[in-house]
Amino acid sequence: MAKIKIEDLDKIAEDVRRKMNIREGAGRVKITVHMGTCGIAAGARTIMNTFLNLIELQNIKDVIVTTSGCAGLCSREPMATVEVVGQAPVKYADLNEERAKKIFEDHVMKGRYVEECVLSIGSERIQ
Repeated sequence: MAKIKIEDLDKIAEDVRRKMNIREGAGRVKITVHMGTCGIAAGARTIMNTFLNLIELQNIKDVIVTTSGCAGLCSREPMATVEVVGQAPVKYADLNEERAKKIFEDHVMKGRYVEECVLSIGSERIQ
């Protein structure tokens, strides 16, 4: 077995820091993938990986991807919420890999909703 060099450890540490920033940092956009058991069963892991891969491929630094539990609409999973700073959150439903890519390109990168996937705009919280 080959010995690990300091440079290898530095690369591993940088990769972990970068991935943690994607999940916990601050950014221009926050994407929350709903990962309750219903969401996972419907394909939410694929949706999350799609967003993470697009961020990595395009070397984007100001978009955060995080997870939450069930949003309460199991029949509409997989779902994700996109929050752009200064705008109302948008909840997307019935997602697949193609729709996730379109949401990323149109909403996350260009600020335009993908209307055919929008479930709600704004917060569901009672004020």
